[in-house]
Amino acid sequence: MNFTSHDISVIEKALRFAVNEETNTLKQNEYREVLSKLQNISMEAMKRASIATDDMQVDGFRLDYDDSSYLY
Repeated sequence: MNFTSHDISVIEKALRFAVNEETNTLKQNEYREVLSKLQNISMEAMKRASIATDDMQVDGFRLDYDDSSYLY
C-alpha cells in the first residue's frame, strides 16, 4: 500500500488525537508506539529521496526547444 505525504500527515494527526483523548494508559502507549514507527518510516523515506536527488548529476546543459520556429 502506498501512502502519500498527505495520508501520512492525516494518520499522524489521528494518532496524536487518539493519544490525547485516550484515558487508558496502555492504549496511549500503543498509539505512541505506532506514531513513532510511522515518523521513523517517514524520516527514512525523506532521507532516501534526498539522497536520490543529491545523486543526480547536473552537467550544466539545458536544452530549450523553440516550438515557434515555424513562424519565421
